[in-house]
Amino acid sequence: MLSLLVSGIGAKAQENYATSLIPKELLSYASAVVRNEEVNIEVKDLDNTFYHVKKAITVLNKNGVREASIVLEDDKTNILKGVKGLIYNEFGKPIGKFSESDFEKTDYVNGFSLFEDTKIKHYTPTISEYPYTVTYEYTTKSKQSLFFDAWEPNSSTGVAVEKSTFVFSCKPDFNIRYKELNMPSKVVTGTNKDKENTYTWQLTNLKAIKSEPYSPNDNKYLSCVKIAPEKFNYLGVSGSFDNWNQMGKWVYDKLLVSRGGLPSSTADRMKQLTEGITDPKLKAKKIYEYMQDKTHYISVQVGIGGFQPFLASDVDQQNYGDCKALVNYTQALLKTVNIDSYYCLVKADAPKQSPLVDFASMDQFNHIILCLPFKNDTTFLECTSQKIPFGFLGDFTDDRLVLACTPQGGKLLHTTQYKPQNNLQQCKANFAINADGTLSGDMVTNFKGLQYDNRSFLAEEAPKEQVKMLQRIYAINNLEIDKYDFKLDKSVQPMLTETIKLNARDYGSNNNGKIDFLVNATNRKTNTPHEVRNRHYDLYINSGFIDEDEVTYTLPKDYHVDLRPANITINKPFGSFSMSTAVIGDQLIYKRKLQITDGTYSKEMYQEFVDFYQSVSETDNTNVTLVKNN
Repeated sequence: MLSLLVSGIGAKAQENYATSLIPKELLSYASAVVRNEEVNIEVKDLDNTFYHVKKAITVLNKNGVREASIVLEDDKTNILKGVKGLIYNEFGKPIGKFSESDFEKTDYVNGFSLFEDTKIKHYTPTISEYPYTVTYEYTTKSKQSLFFDAWEPNSSTGVAVEKSTFVFSCKPDFNIRYKELNMPSKVVTGTNKDKENTYTWQLTNLKAIKSEPYSPNDNKYLSCVKIAPEKFNYLGVSGSFDNWNQMGKWVYDKLLVSRGGLPSSTADRMKQLTEGITDPKLKAKKIYEYMQDKTHYISVQVGIGGFQPFLASDVDQQNYGDCKALVNYTQALLKTVNIDSYYCLVKADAPKQSPLVDFASMDQFNHIILCLPFKNDTTFLECTSQKIPFGFLGDFTDDRLVLACTPQGGKLLHTTQYKPQNNLQQCKANFAINADGTLSGDMVTNFKGLQYDNRSFLAEEAPKEQVKMLQRIYAINNLEIDKYDFKLDKSVQPMLTETIKLNARDYGSNNNGKIDFLVNATNRKTNTPHEVRNRHYDLYINSGFIDEDEVTYTLPKDYHVDLRPANITINKPFGSFSMSTAVIGDQLIYKRKLQITDGTYSKEMYQEFVDFYQSVSETDNTNVTLVKNN
């Protein structure tokens, strides 16, 4: 059967997939064009789902190469029946073929995914001449009906679609819910020859969406259909839900209950560890730091596929676990001292993304965190890092909805939001400019909130690497770091303090008694957002922050300030910027403050945003001129 399918691909590709046949209107903004796609999902039984996929895609340039990559799951839950494909040049002539043996197999481990036991097979054609077309077809058998792959005909910006069809079929007693996102056409329902219910979606001649910087999440504009079952089976565990409360209840009852038992010796140790601490939050902090010191992250898989955590008692003995296991273990440790907590499903990573409030499904998450519902002080914990401070999430899981799984059912909770005033980078420096242009002195910079992560990674590097990275971060020519230090305050409001003693020859240029040097030695904006003509989407800023710099320059003897940048203040809805200089005696005092406010703003404001950053960059790169006294 497979050979017939592949030969069918070849015949159709040779006849229809010459690049010249692509409608001209689909080429605008396109790096790749889906020529034809047929996705069929057929649920035969609760533990027997078939995926039939056939696709032909033309890659127009190097930006479309990733769209021709084929990534397939192949593990005990998803059995790949076989895959073959053909490659054609722009004229539709065959220039290569591939089969399953050409695919590389790897473990899908990204440090946080729920599905870390998943095996991945992937293949990317190595073609250097554009355009070319890739056609392929495969079948996968999935032994579950808990979740289904979403249909994403234009999977990213820069992808146009000639034709894409999605058919979901199932027995009449298998009820589903579906969610259409940015779909120009609606579902067509019917029955097939096997008397199964069918749900069909089709898109034709869908133009590519232009990639625009600072755009909202792609679920605001890319087309997608999500499907969720009413009743399901996942590796022998059955269930049903049609809302978030029921889903959270299923997770708690079927995946979490009886997974948190610990040896009595461990429970006693937690009580001894927290003896004398009356504040529940400080008690939790003590236990959290114990867990961090004891365990380390590793991908593991037991029980019900990628969804059920490792037993807490096993983590206690073996000292490792994945995101699920470490959250479950921390929850069990806290329970020994009567601190309640919630196991929470979250979509991790930036930009922020929350589950759909009106559509409960298991496929909207990729990570687990822990929630401590203290009265008027809800605290969230990231349990996979041995270094992250207690209660700090960073932009990995901040400011989004998560599903808390409790004995009473699921609750959608909102994680910690770090506002601009919380995300501070404050630098205070004292430098001297010598007559030969040498810069020397020291500076102290505090990093707070989301900006804590700007340096926390560096604090863990080897000393030689730290120096190299600091020299790259601070764009000071000939920078020599005489001494440096990182001090981490891992309190509930964490802060990292960086102290540097430095010198740099020729920071200023001395010509005929004049010394010119950049007024901003510590925090210059060198890159600005790209201009976009005829913008389609709103301006979206994922995270806000405040940078404050105050630098005091001691001037060389017998020199005075001849030219300096004019003071400036800019105020916009999305942020503000101010810069000032003042001369007091033999010192030049430079002050700078940049604030960016996260949020969504109208697309008409994007040009103002570009102009704003260009003004910041121009001001940051302005010189001061010193002249020798007569």
